[in-house]
Amino acid sequence: MPTEVALLESRALRVEQMGRVDVLDKVKSLVMLPDGIHVRTEDVARYFEVSTGAVKRLTDRHQEELAESGLRVLRGADLQSFHSDMLSLWTREGVESYPQAATQLRLYTRRTVLNVAMLLRDSDIARCVRTYLLDAEESLRTRYASLDQRVTRIESCLTGVGSALQELGPVLVRMSERLDSLDRKVEVTHQVIGAMSLRLTDVQQDVVRVDGRLDTFARQLKDLRRRSGQRGQR
Repeated sequence: MPTEVALLESRALRVEQMGRVDVLDKVKSLVMLPDGIHVRTEDVARYFEVSTGAVKRLTDRHQEELAESGLRVLRGADLQSFHSDMLSLWTREGVESYPQAATQLRLYTRRTVLNVAMLLRDSDIARCVRTYLLDAEESLRTRYASLDQRVTRIESCLTGVGSALQELGPVLVRMSERLDSLDRKVEVTHQVIGAMSLRLTDVQQDVVRVDGRLDTFARQLKDLRRRSGQRGQR
């Protein structure tokens, strides 16, 4: 885990933390200009509870790095245009006057202010911001380590499952072969039953014919007996 000193000394570490602008409001409310995007040098000084001179000196020493994180220096026509836009927004909010810089104006974004917090040594507010950043990174590292352990356990379980599936493979093959054999036997049984059903149909027809012949024979026998009885009476 990087230390506060490392954060103060390493530009690469500061770049890694540049997206954590939410930390600023966790420490203290940062009052933006009416555009909701920029703050001035005096606003930055007020946030960190230091002098404007301290902020200007730090900005001069790290101008290239701060420019990459959003620092702008307005002069001439750009400055006048910005003042005009801010004055319009300021008046819309009911404020009668807007403080205008005479020759140049340094504008900081929230990313720039966070960058200043990682550079400014003599400010308790800046130290609090750095502490939040480092604590958040440690928490992220802890969650990552926990996730890594969980993934490792899952991989171990999957290894066991793979071995079990390899052992189960031959068993499944044998079961499949037995089921195929059973299917064939059932099919043969169906064929035999079908043949038997046809044979029983033929037998039923034979029984009907025999029954008809027996009825005929019974009637003939009855007639014969009746005629024999009539001859005996004579």
